[in-house]
Amino acid sequence: MKIKICGLTREIDIDYVNQAKPDYVGFVFAPSRRQVTIDQAKQLKQKLDSSILSVGVFVDAPINSIMSLVDLGIIDLVQLHGHEDDDYIEELKQKIACPIIKAIRIGAQEMRHYDVDYYLFDGIAPGSGQKFDWSLLKAMDKPYFLAGGINTDNYQEAMKQHAYALDCSSGVETDGFKDCDKIMTIVKGVHNE
Repeated sequence: MKIKICGLTREIDIDYVNQAKPDYVGFVFAPSRRQVTIDQAKQLKQKLDSSILSVGVFVDAPINSIMSLVDLGIIDLVQLHGHEDDDYIEELKQKIACPIIKAIRIGAQEMRHYDVDYYLFDGIAPGSGQKFDWSLLKAMDKPYFLAGGINTDNYQEAMKQHAYALDCSSGVETDGFKDCDKIMTIVKGVHNE
């Protein structure tokens, strides 16, 4: 199983993940308390261990802005968290050559098929640290990331959901900032199971 640590904003966050070695990290470009600018993300990516893939998180972003981040080598995957429809996804796929993740908010939007590489299942309020009812997940037609309130206390339960990867953000924070010990615990736990 893979693991993603999302919402990195500081250079010390990069130090933490370089030590822990998750499979993915996330840079949030959408309005959020974890939002980073292109310049911030560029600096963070330059410090990031080359074995760790970076995911750009977007909400209804202009396709050209996503393209520029891919072209600059700042992100390796694109995660769409808004109302991006089939036409948007098709146009994006024609303009970038990296995997696309489409987020689905369980309980807030209908599950439907998207022509993407991965799904990401989250609760109604992404980034809130709120867990949703994992029993609502059914067999999927593609690999998926599981997000929403995953932390050091419940990641082993989350691993039983047969996700491709776990996605953690607030669950590895203390007082709103990434916590090295929590990151180390969850990454080591996922990789050693």
